[in-house]
Amino acid sequence: MHPLRSVAVVVGEGFSTFEFAIGCEVFGIDRTEDGVPAFDFTVCSPGGAPVRSAQGFTLTPDHGLDPVDAADLVVIGPSQSLHGPDVAVLAPHLDAALARGATVASLCSGAFTLASGGYLDGRRATTHHRYAARLAREFPAVQVVPDVLYVQDGPIATSAGTAAGIDLCLHLVREHHGSAVATAIARRMVVPPHRDGGQAQYVEAPVRPCADESLQRALAWAAAHLDEEVDVARWARSAAMSPRTFARRFRAETGVTPHRWLLEQRIGAARLLLEDGDEGVDEVARRCGFSSAAMLRQHFVRLVGTTPTAYRRSYRGARAPRATPITLPPAHPPATHPPAGVVPAQAVSAGA
Repeated sequence: MHPLRSVAVVVGEGFSTFEFAIGCEVFGIDRTEDGVPAFDFTVCSPGGAPVRSAQGFTLTPDHGLDPVDAADLVVIGPSQSLHGPDVAVLAPHLDAALARGATVASLCSGAFTLASGGYLDGRRATTHHRYAARLAREFPAVQVVPDVLYVQDGPIATSAGTAAGIDLCLHLVREHHGSAVATAIARRMVVPPHRDGGQAQYVEAPVRPCADESLQRALAWAAAHLDEEVDVARWARSAAMSPRTFARRFRAETGVTPHRWLLEQRIGAARLLLEDGDEGVDEVARRCGFSSAAMLRQHFVRLVGTTPTAYRRSYRGARAPRATPITLPPAHPPATHPPAGVVPAQAVSAGA
């Protein structure tokens, strides 16, 4: 994995303002005071020529395409002029970037630029759902995945429409610099550090807010005590509900059962520890409420698609050290004899 320090955003005639702004917002603002590394950020156009946006204003970049050759990340958004034969002006620069180990990312229908140059041939890719069928039809060598927020296949990453570009850019930050840096950027942007997509992505799942304040407090309490056994009856009482009402309201608010929610939160906590902690897998399992490393592995493989050890290895490549320490609930000694009504961690089922 090539370190992510320099970023080049490419714009062409008829570029889309929103997707262009995503690259500028994530990578082009100095957030070093928040522990975010400074990126060498450049906006490029063919020949450095002025380009007119699809929204009716003209942008004059300071650079031609040469910075693309040396960039660690190249971001390409929707553009009317960089499809078909016109992609040839960009291709030599993308080739140079990829040859030195860079990542190339397209946002929304920017996937058509990469597909026109053959960069998506034989790869999994996505785009805006309105254009997914067209992408598959015009470029049959591309393995189009229509129901995800983003896809990364080797050095090529593609996102779905509009705001999904934010999800992809934060994913790339997380992959290279860790969850704390990605979360710091998301906090400044006032966006969630992760939104659920149609497949398991390598990101944590935050506690979603609920309209019901009493239920929200109950969720917050459970999230802070993931390493303990959870008494569902007590959990319901903390929200001033009967167990039956609690289960019904819980599903209406969160979209999942209490059992499923607990499992997702425990897996999310395990991801954080695996990404940035030094604890062994046995300790990670204990701190996250699993009875054993084997039980953690079973649920982790089912929900994330890889083993805890392989997941940790993927985050220990060429990533920079995290800026701030992770914070998880303090460890609690496990109860030797859970009281009646307790749901043991190992009993939580993904199919619940």
